[in-house]
Amino acid sequence: MTRHLSAPPGVPSAPASAPHRLRPSRRTVAAGGLLLPLGLLAACSDPVPAATGAAADSDSGTGSAASDGGGAPAIDTSGTQEPIRAEADEEVAALLPAEIAESGVLRVGINGTSSAPLSFLADDNQTYIGSEIDIARIVADKLGLEFELKLTTWENWPLKLEAGEFDVVHANVGINAERLQKFDFASYRAAFMSFLVKKGAEGWLEDAESLSGKIIAVGAATNQERILIDWNAELEAAGKEPAELKNYSTEADTLLALGSGRVDGYIAPFASLSFVASRRDDVELQGRINAGWPDETLVAGTFPAGSGLAEPYAAALNALIADGTYAQVLERWQLSEEALTESRAHTQENP
Repeated sequence: MTRHLSAPPGVPSAPASAPHRLRPSRRTVAAGGLLLPLGLLAACSDPVPAATGAAADSDSGTGSAASDGGGAPAIDTSGTQEPIRAEADEEVAALLPAEIAESGVLRVGINGTSSAPLSFLADDNQTYIGSEIDIARIVADKLGLEFELKLTTWENWPLKLEAGEFDVVHANVGINAERLQKFDFASYRAAFMSFLVKKGAEGWLEDAESLSGKIIAVGAATNQERILIDWNAELEAAGKEPAELKNYSTEADTLLALGSGRVDGYIAPFASLSFVASRRDDVELQGRINAGWPDETLVAGTFPAGSGLAEPYAAALNALIADGTYAQVLERWQLSEEALTESRAHTQENP
């Protein structure tokens, strides 16, 4: 089965294991009036910090070599790791739209600038690996489809998805009301955020009250920053000292500030912070906040609205949950805490 990676100019890609036949897009969609404004998409974005895969560890400070404690990596980041695979299910595959079934291919867009353990370059600096890729691959297997991987960015996935360049996007996309106006979803992971702190730090960071008077690192213009601003408003309304928020340009700078005690904690998506914590013995995680706070959200495979793929995709995920393959993937990437017991389709009519 071919695993072909289509990458933009200047971006390394994994070589295909066999020649890939070119084919026209199966879906042509007029762009006018179909996309959410970029500002709206950015306001509810779910990006994680810049890529922190093993290939970049020596510069980012997230690898074991840069760890103050010298902890050994617990996650395999090699490009030669054996992919987790699943058996096809004819009953589930029968649910596919005829157009997809006839093509025999599932085209998956991933965020090529995301961070470990979601989607990132392996040690060989050319093979893309991660939990998002593994989940999409086993769904393709369950649906009896060839798996085709394509790169995109957080800013461009909505445009490319609606233009028909992918059938599904796996980019840590959270379900929300704005996106449900344009896209359908099949949920496959919980969406949590946590605080990274120095090991043995006093107190426990998890809510507004616990942050009073603390100095917290957070990415600028992120959902995490929005939550902390809301929490600071709660603290000030209660006559308590708000947290001081610090923005750093890179994750390496953030981790340096944490290690030196210039900040008390760093808030980011649980998935990326769990990877950092697995590769260092001087930090640990605290708290678990739903990324949709004050509401709840889930991470989901994302499809053009009305594509007919959400239902069979959710059915494939439920079959993978039942046979244990789904759990294998999350265990590999130490994301079992975000496991779901059931997937379902989410649409504007049935959010």
